[in-house]
Amino acid sequence: MLRAGLIYGGGDLVATLLTGQFNPLRSAGIGLVGTLVYAPEIRWYFGWLERRFPQPQGFGQRLQRAALAWLWFNPLWIARHALLIRLFSGRPETIDASLLTVGLTSFALNLPVALTANYLIQNRLPLRWRLTGSASFSALMAVYYALSEVWFG
Repeated sequence: MLRAGLIYGGGDLVATLLTGQFNPLRSAGIGLVGTLVYAPEIRWYFGWLERRFPQPQGFGQRLQRAALAWLWFNPLWIARHALLIRLFSGRPETIDASLLTVGLTSFALNLPVALTANYLIQNRLPLRWRLTGSASFSALMAVYYALSEVWFG
């Protein structure tokens, strides 16, 4: 779980550097949330997917498992992440309903990439490495989410 937190925090750090919004408290906060919230919830959900689809038979079941993983990171999850970014950045006054638009737009536009990545994570990685794989993909997506807040927020 600590590894996932470091990956989330590191991804956010890169995002802040690329967007000119460097804030060590933000990156530390996202790392802490990655460790204490994201890692346990994602580990639990991926475990559930593994129990639900222990040996996916055929492309359809593998795609279904990937789609369910992709749906975990839905517009509300993205909006919550954007809310945390604003909170840890010291901008609580900017927390409003526009976060839902950011989440929905970001989710819709990242569909092909996120679904493909989740397919690979869910069907190519052993369960014990899926959290790390997902966190690594999420670190890349952290850059996208940070840019989404700038582009769509």
